[in-house]
Amino acid sequence: MELRHLRYFVTVAEELHFGRAAQRLQMAQQPLSRQIQELEAEIDVQLFHRTTRQVHLTEAGKVFLERSYLVLAQLEQAIEATQQIGWGEVGRLAIGFVGSATYTVLPDILRVFREQFPAVELRLHELTTAQQIQALYDKQIDIGIVRSAISEPGLSVECILQESLVLALPETHPFSAQTKVSLSTLADELFILFPAKMGPIFYEQIINICQQAGFHPKVAQEAVQMQTIIGLVAAGLGIAFVPASLQNFHRSGVIYRPLQEQTPKTGLYLTWRQHDSSPVISAFLSLARKTTKWESNRDDT
Repeated sequence: MELRHLRYFVTVAEELHFGRAAQRLQMAQQPLSRQIQELEAEIDVQLFHRTTRQVHLTEAGKVFLERSYLVLAQLEQAIEATQQIGWGEVGRLAIGFVGSATYTVLPDILRVFREQFPAVELRLHELTTAQQIQALYDKQIDIGIVRSAISEPGLSVECILQESLVLALPETHPFSAQTKVSLSTLADELFILFPAKMGPIFYEQIINICQQAGFHPKVAQEAVQMQTIIGLVAAGLGIAFVPASLQNFHRSGVIYRPLQEQTPKTGLYLTWRQHDSSPVISAFLSLARKTTKWESNRDDT
């Protein structure tokens, strides 16, 4: 028995007329009658009483109709569930992210993803770039949002945001009166830096910027989270280079100033296991690209 036989049977049972059923099925009446006869022969039960004017279900036909509805409904459910999995509409997704991502594109990405894929269970983990790399290898997360253009075997990386660096200063700092701050004036300042071992590429970027200005930064403190760095700046323990999006983090006692010189930009990057073919991961990556592209276009207008 084939599924088409069930669909043919149900259509005839609903219409109780072979002509109308054939029209619904977009086929000729004679082949339809033959298909129903083959079905009855296969199960060795008469499903319809036929006269020249009327068609009626037999008692066995009524039972078979109920069971056919159940089978077809279960099939539709199975197809829908399979499609949802295949299209990345259901499942689980573990996402790692650096804290600074919460002040820029991450909230919009998560909001849009939740709207479009409500059946996907999201698990979010705030981790440093180095921790995310290890978590990807250990399969503890599926996607990372990192602060550096990493180059690690087996991992893909793609930039979703480029932004300038700004200077975070205590609000009582003498430079707070300036609209822009020159790098050459920072040689004697104390800096709060992100640890080299937790984000070596970002750390090296800061060191290189200072060295090109003719000095090596004097490190007063190190802190892993950007929010902690800003807190230490507010306490007057030093100044810090931070991504421009961190200006969305409002903390009393801290002001932000752009740099007078052009400096290399810092980025946010998606990273994932190269050979992971999960539809949920593919769906998130596609949506993240579209969302960040829209944000970039909006910022340029």
